[in-house]
Amino acid sequence: MSAPVHPSAAPAGSVSEQGLLRRVVLASGNAGKLREMQALLAPTGIELVAQGTLGVPDAPEPYATFLENALTKARHASRLTGLPGLADDSGVCVSALGGAPGVRSARYACETDEAPRSDAANNARLIEALTGAPDRSAYFYCVLVLVRSADDPQPVVADGLWHGEIVAEPRGAGGFGYDPHFLVAGMGRTAAQLDAATKNQFSHRAQAMRDLMARLVQARLIADRTGS
Repeated sequence: MSAPVHPSAAPAGSVSEQGLLRRVVLASGNAGKLREMQALLAPTGIELVAQGTLGVPDAPEPYATFLENALTKARHASRLTGLPGLADDSGVCVSALGGAPGVRSARYACETDEAPRSDAANNARLIEALTGAPDRSAYFYCVLVLVRSADDPQPVVADGLWHGEIVAEPRGAGGFGYDPHFLVAGMGRTAAQLDAATKNQFSHRAQAMRDLMARLVQARLIADRTGS
């Protein structure tokens, strides 16, 4: 892994002459999130760069809220690269478990935050925790935070919800994380059974990204492509 880029040596071209975003670092090492967010951001012309390719390690996520964790990750990636930073914090919240796994979704089966993360282990623990539970309703939640710089006093924040329920047997081979066990409300399919285009239309992350892009247009950080 290469050394983190010092802000004073940040790659040129992260912002256009008109002040529009051109190059943004994604504060995540999750390949699935990168693919989804690259596709969702494609209409804006923004180049999304994974923090790992710039030598940036994962930031700690010690907080009890999605928002605080996302903001911490965005500032961390921006500080070490000099680029505008975009972070997502998301998870599945299950009613019968009092909202768990929630902010610990990615680390649900880990005994410590430093332990290796495993989708299979997380899903196994979730299904075990729901044994005998009559209520399997759940929702995916996503919050997105974009900072223009590490010390940006006005982060751009957006979020989205996707309702469904947890099924015991996995269905589908697409997606990542809890997708094979998340039966989407009104669709009769799990998130893992949806093609990428459909998921990127309805998911929690898609909803949050549409919200974010509207806010970025309002902040004059991306061009308004609606013609309005």
